[in-house]
Amino acid sequence: MRRLHLLALAASAALGIFVGGWAYFASAAFYDSFPGVLGSWVSVDGPYNEHLIRDVGAMYLALAAASIGGLIWRNEIAFRILGIAWTVFGLLHFAYHALHLEHMSPVSAIGEMVALGISLLLGVVLLLPERTPSRRD
Repeated sequence: MRRLHLLALAASAALGIFVGGWAYFASAAFYDSFPGVLGSWVSVDGPYNEHLIRDVGAMYLALAAASIGGLIWRNEIAFRILGIAWTVFGLLHFAYHALHLEHMSPVSAIGEMVALGISLLLGVVLLLPERTPSRRD
């Protein structure tokens, strides 16, 4: 299970750095073309707001930094706390987008839901307890 936790943390850190770095350091490009390969998911949902996009980027970068901390300290409590943070964010983010798909093409809508579902799943994985060896009396 620890290996799965570390994999979820590494993937979460990579996700946070990718999304957060793009949104924070190139907010207009993020708005115009995120995620890149499947069209544009941000610009179809309202007017450009540099402040909001940079704040989202900063939040993703903060979660990535915390995930990197979890990779360094490899502590069960850190896994749970990061799991709570990524799951709460992932669930709320997923729910918002699931209720606002009308402006997207079917391919983009499916891609967005899959991507957000994977992000949510990474947080849930971090909430799973580690297996303890069974003891025989």
